[in-house]
Amino acid sequence: MIYKHIDKVRALATFSDCTKYRYRLDISLNEATDRDTKIVCAVMQNPSVANSEIADKSVQFLEKLIFTKGIPQFSGVKKLIVVNQFAFVQTKDFSGQDEHIGSENNSHIQQAISESDIILVAWGSGNAYETRRVAINQMLKAQSGKSLLYGKCHPSRASYVEYVSEYSI
Repeated sequence: MIYKHIDKVRALATFSDCTKYRYRLDISLNEATDRDTKIVCAVMQNPSVANSEIADKSVQFLEKLIFTKGIPQFSGVKKLIVVNQFAFVQTKDFSGQDEHIGSENNSHIQQAISESDIILVAWGSGNAYETRRVAINQMLKAQSGKSLLYGKCHPSRASYVEYVSEYSI
């Protein structure tokens, strides 16, 4: 099923030249300006169909969670940056192989988390990719003073009620 981005946002997707890897998805409220924008970086598992024109179930869930549900941890947020452990675009039977990371993915993740005020680890309650989880956690450890949150389950299967909690590395 294809989902639309919520009303009042604009999205910009950054893909590899071959378009097999989506490195980041920037979603901003239309009212956002560069000088007043509070930013959340969501680190997910791997991208599916979401791009500048369409969302997917997980991205739409995060848009609603952050921009419309009045969750206190996201008060004042006007931009969401979605990055993934693996940048390889795949919707079924994802296997998380090293070549699925993407040659530019780590630099995009580091840039996104450094731009952000809040970091939301949103790959779900389990992470079958231990080596990748450790690598992402090392990037997060370098970001002192930022709010670090955790989504209790994968956004495609989540409820807005008590979805976020504090994340400890």
